[in-house]
Amino acid sequence: MNVMGDMANLFGTGRFAQPSGQLSGQEAADEAQEAADEAAEEVRLRLAVDGGDAEAMSVLGALLLRRGDFDGAESHLRAATAAGDRAAANNLGVLLHQRGYADEAAGWWRIAAVAGSAAAAHALGRHFRERGDEPAAEYWLCQSAEQGHVLAAYALADLLEHRGDDAGSERWMRAAAERGHREAAYRLARTLDRRAGGCDGGGDKAAALAADEAEQWYRQAAARGHRRGALHLGTILEKRGELKEAGRWYLTSAKDGEARAACALGFLLRDAGDTESAAVWWLRAAQDGDGNAANALGALHAERGETQTAERWYRAAMDAGDDNGAYNLGLLCAEQGRTAQAEQWYRRAAYAGHREASNALAILLLRAGDETGAEPWFSKAAEAGSVDAAFNLGILHAGRSEERAALRWYERAAAAGHTEAALQVGMARLRGGDEREAERFLRCAAGGGSAEAAYRLASVLDARRPPAPAHELGEPAQEKSECEEWYERAASQGHRRAQVRVGMLAAARGDVVEAARWYREAAEAGSRNGAFNLGLLLAREGSEPEAVVWWRRAADAGHGRAALRLALVFARRGELAEGQRWADLAVSLGPVEVGERAARLRDALRQELSA
Repeated sequence: MNVMGDMANLFGTGRFAQPSGQLSGQEAADEAQEAADEAAEEVRLRLAVDGGDAEAMSVLGALLLRRGDFDGAESHLRAATAAGDRAAANNLGVLLHQRGYADEAAGWWRIAAVAGSAAAAHALGRHFRERGDEPAAEYWLCQSAEQGHVLAAYALADLLEHRGDDAGSERWMRAAAERGHREAAYRLARTLDRRAGGCDGGGDKAAALAADEAEQWYRQAAARGHRRGALHLGTILEKRGELKEAGRWYLTSAKDGEARAACALGFLLRDAGDTESAAVWWLRAAQDGDGNAANALGALHAERGETQTAERWYRAAMDAGDDNGAYNLGLLCAEQGRTAQAEQWYRRAAYAGHREASNALAILLLRAGDETGAEPWFSKAAEAGSVDAAFNLGILHAGRSEERAALRWYERAAAAGHTEAALQVGMARLRGGDEREAERFLRCAAGGGSAEAAYRLASVLDARRPPAPAHELGEPAQEKSECEEWYERAASQGHRRAQVRVGMLAAARGDVVEAARWYREAAEAGSRNGAFNLGLLLAREGSEPEAVVWWRRAADAGHGRAALRLALVFARRGELAEGQRWADLAVSLGPVEVGERAARLRDALRQELSA
């Protein structure tokens, strides 16, 4: 009769747990009944023991052992063991181990294990593992695991993993997980997770299968109350966009004391707009030593203008070993104009390997005029993977006219998705005559939201277009080309030259209203070409007084053709002196052909005035 389990779960009955509050009437009654039943069972067993029943001796010894009565249990267990009861031999080993007699305990476990006790074989295997005798530990754990002992399967998997036998470890970890061992389920999931992340090349399918199986085991571990399993399951679900279920698992894990889950739950709540609840969970996580949560609390208080509280939480993050705390303190000091303190905190984080702090420190030094001191920090940040630092190094080298070095850093930043770096590489390729490569980089930058890149890409495409047939104003509009779509994207982002170009293309299509809209938008943003073209359009439509207003604005901004148009308008009106003034301005502004026409007009007006 195998009554007892093994030493790992001997006291797992809950009998020694102290209730946190008063029992209800029903609970008290149930407990009293259970105690009465146990007392009656003990009386029955003692009577059987008095009659020489070896099985009763084993069961009574186990009952007393569970109660903590080691002296009373030992005599009964020894008597049952002498009668050949293997469960008694196992439990006698447990008792002796509890009393500190490990070697004697191992002797009894061996007797029980040889007799076929899986629990004793497991205990013996654990004993040898603690002694450092791994071959003996493996033998006995394997004996127990092959009999279906779940704890032995897990212990054997752990031993094989320690020895580097990954295949054997996974086999037994899987066996333990399939039999309900939650830690085994979690560790098996972690193994599969790493495998999914390590697959490359043609292993996409294998990676997907491993990831799917990992999720299943995380789910099983979480369902059995494994808080880290619940955390990882929540992370997987959050990445997949299943935020509601992710939140449930984060909550489960956080309630079980997992600080990282409380922190993740806080971010989920913040993204949902519930900053108050987020702060509650961040506070809980930060008090448990989570630096990321402390940083989040610091940022929350900084946004509210509570800088002292923010600083306190950033310092707490630092104390928790999170370098972001020092970096955030640097940002906070920089925003307040405390440059010396900002530099101090940036340096602390940068020396710890924080790449963004290294970049921020370099920018601070550069603004202070210390280019020599800034460059090594830019380099350190860039080598650590900071895309912004690589771009800044490109700017630094470009400022020294070191074009090759600048291009190398721009290319590195562009390869990592930096929009402005891709624009700079595209422009460099254009200057070098490599239009195809230029187009590739400009497309990347334009797709990333750069208005200048969209304009330059449109210009490249525009130059390749065959000449469009002439159209009169008011004719039906033609379908827009790709280059016009890029011009419009840049124009919609406020790019003035793109707005003028979109207006010109609209005018060429005969869409006067659209052309006027874009010209006006560019002119109001300060584009002199936009103002001049808007004036032309208005004059052509018969609104010369308004056209004069826009030409005057363009001419005052240095547009020679606008000044010549004004000279012609005032000359035609008979305002010769005003016409001569604008003609003089047109001569000085140019370009050459405009200056020549304006000079002839000016001379004619001068002669007319002196006649």
